[in-house]
Amino acid sequence: MKKLLLSAAAIMAFSVVSHAQEIKFGVKAGLNIADFGGDAETEGSRTGFHAGGLAEFKLTETFSIQPELLYSMQGAKGKDILTGEEYDLKFDYINIPIMAKYYLMEGLSIEAGPQVGFLMSAKAEDEDIKDSYKSIDIALNGGVAYDLPMGLFFQARYSAGISDISDIEGSDDKITNNVISLSVGYKF
Repeated sequence: MKKLLLSAAAIMAFSVVSHAQEIKFGVKAGLNIADFGGDAETEGSRTGFHAGGLAEFKLTETFSIQPELLYSMQGAKGKDILTGEEYDLKFDYINIPIMAKYYLMEGLSIEAGPQVGFLMSAKAEDEDIKDSYKSIDIALNGGVAYDLPMGLFFQARYSAGISDISDIEGSDDKITNNVISLSVGYKF
């Protein structure tokens, strides 16, 4: 199954690259405001950052595909039910979003697409809790971007987790990742 998916992804990537009218590469970084959704009861969001690279394959004047590779700090604030003390749930992911971008006018685009995330670490304060969470997260992203003619761009994006990340034995609670991202970047 994995070979079939990888083959399909490779064929699709080759098809997109071969039809691209223009290819731009870039870097971006910015602020994350992350929290859990689903059945999770949290005390607030985790503020962190994201950073990584991207490639934009312009297929027409108004439509492009933009895959990205990002390091992303996510998680939430939790509360100990016995002591009432708040603590940070720190989750670090490598995310791969593939965004379809439609340019409404020169520089202004809306974007949407799927994202797969790979859990790198999960901690409650300094305690490793990675074994209690699934290693892969699936999300749907939507947002808006504005590109300046000099290559600088700004993005605002919402990522809504659609897969249950909880792997806590005996729990039926569904927990998802929800992230608001504000980015600045440069395409060359």
